[in-house]
Amino acid sequence: MKNLTLNEAKTLKALRSGENSGENSGKKIPEYLAKKVGIKVEALMQAAYFLQEKNLVDIDERLEEEYELTEEGERYAREGLPERDIHDFVVSKGGEVYLSDLRKEFPEIINIGFGWLKRKNWVKTDKRGEDFLVIALKAPIGRDEEILKELTNKPRKNPPMLDKSTLKLLKGRKLLNIHDKKYIKIKLAEDGEEVARGIKVEDYEEITKITPEMIREKSWIGKRFRGYDAEVLSKEIYPAKKHPYRRIIEEIRDISLRMGFVEIKGEIIQSSFWDFDALFQPQDHPARDMQDTFYLNSESKLPERYVKEVREMHIHGGKVDSSGWGGEWSEEVARRNVLRTHTTALTIRYLAEHPDPPVKAFCIGRVYRRESIDATHLPEFEQLEGVIMDKGVSFKDLLGYLKAFYREMGFEEIRFRPGYFPYTEPSVEPDVYVDGLGWVELGGAGVFRKEVTEPFGINYPVLAWGLGVSRLAMLKLGLRDLRELYRPDIDWLRKSPLFEGF
Repeated sequence: MKNLTLNEAKTLKALRSGENSGENSGKKIPEYLAKKVGIKVEALMQAAYFLQEKNLVDIDERLEEEYELTEEGERYAREGLPERDIHDFVVSKGGEVYLSDLRKEFPEIINIGFGWLKRKNWVKTDKRGEDFLVIALKAPIGRDEEILKELTNKPRKNPPMLDKSTLKLLKGRKLLNIHDKKYIKIKLAEDGEEVARGIKVEDYEEITKITPEMIREKSWIGKRFRGYDAEVLSKEIYPAKKHPYRRIIEEIRDISLRMGFVEIKGEIIQSSFWDFDALFQPQDHPARDMQDTFYLNSESKLPERYVKEVREMHIHGGKVDSSGWGGEWSEEVARRNVLRTHTTALTIRYLAEHPDPPVKAFCIGRVYRRESIDATHLPEFEQLEGVIMDKGVSFKDLLGYLKAFYREMGFEEIRFRPGYFPYTEPSVEPDVYVDGLGWVELGGAGVFRKEVTEPFGINYPVLAWGLGVSRLAMLKLGLRDLRELYRPDIDWLRKSPLFEGF
């Protein structure tokens, strides 16, 4: 059979060589065959699959689970499970020990160990004042302990004694890894046996690559050349590249830097003062409720140089033509820490530290809000925030900047609608036109109110805007669900196109 490659011929010959002796019941594993043929396993399998297409070999493939202890599992197999150590200690002390004493004796394992003691019903407790007396019960050797011993230092397939429920329990405790391992055996088919009998390997020796020496010496004359099928598709190659969402964030950063802005960064944890009060948001505003904001069990010191001015602005409008919010203003409320609900907390802080014009700054950062997860909402997402502060800048300049930015992002049709935001006036909501979706709102913008800027000694107009980067990414990537930006879909990541310049 002359349409075989050299590797295919060698593979058939190697398969037949063990048939008469009954070696491995006529079947061979790829590693054994590859060593016998003298080629790599990958080349051997390629030859085997081509032989299978020619009905000369049969390939038996099956997946089997393989079990292997983790590093922690190996340690417990040698030294005993935490609950066994604690139980043995209680027994050694007469069968009764106070829980407080166990915490002192086993500070690192008491929490997990005591939980499993109760779950396995190896102890009972009796409340004694502020403490609990732990009383040992019977603790027979369990299947989990037996399996740990059986698997020590040796991965195992799935023999009958390894029951699934216990394996699942050990995996849940992160004491066991379960892998799917593919097992392959190759066997001569009936036609392959006949072909293999008449094979002379030297008849299939072929040239796979022409070298300069072969041309000079004409040693290629009369030799067999390996054939190529031009219709066979080559294997797809996926080069390393950045995540599409990361590329969009970097594109936004690059545009902002090219437009002359300085990037600023700040902490995720902010005081309510900078997140709300500095932006003239009343302390009883709905956005500050627990159901909308992630509050932390901690506080921050207030910036004393601004507290008086901010308090007076909230209560009666400070030194500007404003009536404020009236009522009381609490320093205790202002000190409470939150996961920042917007990156405006960073830009107002930056402006307070740089009150003299000109200022052009932007921030791209993650923000946090109590949102139910669905196709258009996530509890954490990236936000772009920007400010321009200078003499004589106006609302018209803001609209011009936004048009220029969105066109740089690839949106040609832009419109503006009047909007309302607590800390800007006038305010506007930019829309961009997307084929198939129509007009889509992409953020908000406006001019900071004097109630925001005056307490920090900022005497010039501040243009401000913000947009949800994830919503912009959805439009750029043609997605319909925000969650798709974070899915571990390797196929989607491999096939996502590279943007120009990245």
